[in-house]
Amino acid sequence: MQPITTLNDFFDRSGADVLLFHMGRRVTTCPRDALIALENLETPWPEPWQAQARLGIVFQLGDMPEPAIWFLALPLDEQGYLSPGQRDAFLQRLLETLGRNAQGLDDGKHDEIEHLMQDNPLVFTPSTHFLAMLNAQATQQLSRPASQHLELVEAYFSKQMSVDWQALGLQGLADFTVRMDASQAQQLADVLPDMPVELLHALAYCLEHLSLDEGLVRALIARGELAAQAADIESLCACIRAVGGTPGEPTSQWYTGLLEDTAASGPDILAAIAGRGWRHLEDGQRLPLFLDRLAEDPRTDFGAVIRDLALIPRLRLPVIMFLKEAPGGSAVQQRLAALAPHTASAQD
Repeated sequence: MQPITTLNDFFDRSGADVLLFHMGRRVTTCPRDALIALENLETPWPEPWQAQARLGIVFQLGDMPEPAIWFLALPLDEQGYLSPGQRDAFLQRLLETLGRNAQGLDDGKHDEIEHLMQDNPLVFTPSTHFLAMLNAQATQQLSRPASQHLELVEAYFSKQMSVDWQALGLQGLADFTVRMDASQAQQLADVLPDMPVELLHALAYCLEHLSLDEGLVRALIARGELAAQAADIESLCACIRAVGGTPGEPTSQWYTGLLEDTAASGPDILAAIAGRGWRHLEDGQRLPLFLDRLAEDPRTDFGAVIRDLALIPRLRLPVIMFLKEAPGGSAVQQRLAALAPHTASAQD
């Protein structure tokens, strides 16, 4: 029998039913092939976060009454490929706990595995809204019922009954956004102009993980513009993040307009675009504009942001080329000069 050398080997050999989720830049389904390619050192991780491949692994095996969930942050090298040392050490400890038998999960060793996960350098604790979105997506994919909070959220947005918005839980909002149909998306768009600010922020934490209907995107952009006029940067950034996972011209054009407005594109706005809307930077004009604004604002952590963006496979070459071709004396060149030794390694 072939030895177990990867996480994918372990789940294959154990016969577990597995769902994988990206848990770094946003919560989305992760194809099994992405993990296989990463562990085989074939490709860099597609959605790195803080030089890690952050995974939510939902699996069930044998007599387990409920699915188990592991949150693992696999270290990446400077090009986004797996640094396998910690993964290998974790697998060794896991197999020792199971007596070298991946089927040990089916032999009543659930408690031992949980203890192993508590003392594991790869384990991380997701934020509350990431946990809510994982639960919402996993229960939907497993054909399990949503949380008890969903009904109240549906009643609030449909205006079928008078509900205090403060009674709406984050899990209910997450369930609603993951399961909403076109009609419910329109209901959401209709109530956005008058939505309480605190509710808008909580809702945006959920929407930023999803691809949205165009009507809802345009409503979020309109609410973001109102926030900009009122100098409500937190609400503006919430709307920027909320539409970041949706491809298409409305979001891209809005981002371009924000970046062109030198008075508006402050560090919080740049962070919102880079953190959740990075796909819209895959553009020959928008990426240079973003990097120029990033360099021009002394409040930004220029080095950290460019290193983060350069780890994203589709952005790595464009970012490096722009940095190499930045005109002498430009803000980008000045920031690079201040970073000199660090930037050299990022461009290799």
